[in-house]
Parts: sequence; structure tokens; C-alpha cells
Amino acid sequence: MLIRWRSPVGKAKRMKPERLAEKLLQIREQLGLSQSEMVVRLGYEGSFSRNYVSAFELGTREPPLPVLLAYARLASVSTDVLIDDELDLR
Repeated sequence: MLIRWRSPVGKAKRMKPERLAEKLLQIREQLGLSQSEMVVRLGYEGSFSRNYVSAFELGTREPPLPVLLAYARLASVSTDVLIDDELDLR
């Protein structure tokens, strides 16, 4: 698995899958949903806005684990597929 190290100012380095943002965008597009509709389908209306989905898709914000699990369930894939850069969505 290829992992990129990120070092935001004032924060410790973290490992992050390079293709996660791409895969989250791909899931939403395959479902034919807007970012606002994705929030609803994920079951997080009232918890976050479409701006969070945008940030997930741009790679500027990582989804919390329960949100990542919700994406995986919507796409009918294992979370491994989302976080392993060597695996592709079906």
C-alpha cells in the first residue's frame, strides 16, 4: 500500500491513503448523487454539510471512520478497498 506522509503546520505527521479522495468522489458519481444528496444517503444530515463531502473529495479533510464505513456500505465494498491504494472500486 502506498501512503503519503502529510505534515500540516503544527500537527504531527500522519499516514494517509493517496487515492481515498478519488474513490469517495467515484462512489458519489456512480450513485448519481449531488454532494447534498450524498450527505443524506450517508445518514449524516444535520451532522455535516455538503462542504464536508467536497472536502473529502478534494482530499483536504479525512472522513471519520463511521463516515468511511457508510461510504463503503453504500458502494457495497469493504473499507479495505477504500483505504488500500492498490485496490480499485469495482
